[in-house]
Amino acid sequence: MKIISAEQINNALNYPDLIDHLDQGFSRPFNMPKRQVFNINPGTENKDAFAVLPAWNEDYLAVKAFTYFPSNYRHNKSALHSNILLFNRSHGEPLALLEGASLTHWRTAAVSALASRYLSNPDASRLLLLGTGNLAPHLIAAHLSVRPIDSVIIWGRNTDKAQALATGLSEKFRRVNFSVHLDVKPAAQDSDIIVAATASPAPVLYGNWVAPGTHVDLLGNHNADQRECDSELIGKAQVFVDSKVNVLNEAGELLIPIHEGVFSEQAILAELSQLCNKSIAGRQSLSPITLFKSVGTAISDLLAAQYVFEKLS
Repeated sequence: MKIISAEQINNALNYPDLIDHLDQGFSRPFNMPKRQVFNINPGTENKDAFAVLPAWNEDYLAVKAFTYFPSNYRHNKSALHSNILLFNRSHGEPLALLEGASLTHWRTAAVSALASRYLSNPDASRLLLLGTGNLAPHLIAAHLSVRPIDSVIIWGRNTDKAQALATGLSEKFRRVNFSVHLDVKPAAQDSDIIVAATASPAPVLYGNWVAPGTHVDLLGNHNADQRECDSELIGKAQVFVDSKVNVLNEAGELLIPIHEGVFSEQAILAELSQLCNKSIAGRQSLSPITLFKSVGTAISDLLAAQYVFEKLS
């Protein structure tokens, strides 16, 4: 059984190929039971968690296990640790154990860009990124690979961190103009694509800020009682998700408007797999606001692990 490190994963992957691989993989049959997330301190305010995410397709079985210990941040330690175990589909032989955090960054950004391939306007050139965490450079690189983006605005609560990110990315992507804005509203009003990857428990994006034709991607929140946007944006947008079963269990962006009576489960137009297999169309005209809510899927973990394993075999 191969042990595949974060360094090997980072060296094996690039976004154009990974996005194409995910596009093909989501279009084919797969099975993905509801993921299990366990609070390991039930009855307390401690949010430490352990999760198990299984999936399988025609070629492989996979399971990702991860731990989330948010108090680690106070001690300058990573809060998230994960590994992905890949098995042969035909006879169950374990094939590889892959470092999960780096692979999760890659697949999360690739899924975000894949959704944009179907939901943003083809000539989208202005991207607003909300958030400056570890995912931020991955998200920008992924989105630059699917749309002709020449202007990126970065917003974060820590302006120095946002400026450092913009400076570093400017050196890597010299054709793109990077800037930092302190106010989300005017930046949102002038953007073609808005990607939110924050840890904010309350909205950082509002419906009356978002212009017709904009594509919005929300991926930072995984809590049923929190959200990155307000109900107005959900109500006025065409809404798509990575997985209904997971989003409707975890994402306050949709659950809160459903509870308020201003949105319904039936108003979700499609899952990502339906866009990829072309059974449901994505964007069909220039004017709608499209919105993609993702909380992560086990099948995207499997597909990314498959890509790395086969490339290194």
